[in-house]
Amino acid sequence: MLITIGYILAGLIAAAIIAIGARFLVAPRTAAAGYGVAPDVDIAQIRAYLSVKGVRDITSGLFVLILMIAGATHLVGWVVLAATIIPIADAVIVLRSGGPRSIAYGVHGTTAVVMLLTCALLLAS
Repeated sequence: MLITIGYILAGLIAAAIIAIGARFLVAPRTAAAGYGVAPDVDIAQIRAYLSVKGVRDITSGLFVLILMIAGATHLVGWVVLAATIIPIADAVIVLRSGGPRSIAYGVHGTTAVVMLLTCALLLAS
């Protein structure tokens, strides 16, 4: 039962990060605002960085899905644990950039907590 819950959470996390990555590619202004930092996306170099983030998010989600399909439960747990650094760093970046605390803690902080719960469920099996 714990593994099933862990797999469902891991799948939701993977799907969400793929969707977020896609949003950075197709709607960078909206995606950046949702992240908590609103750069000037009319500048080509900034759009390029947002595209890089989008591609990396999509790839991160695919890594988790591939490991899930392979049935590598513990490996999924360890990868999710390592990837928890991302939302923690995102929260710090938002706070240091003067972004909304509600996004830093509510979006990125909550994501980190869910990821820690997910890896605990997967590694407890």
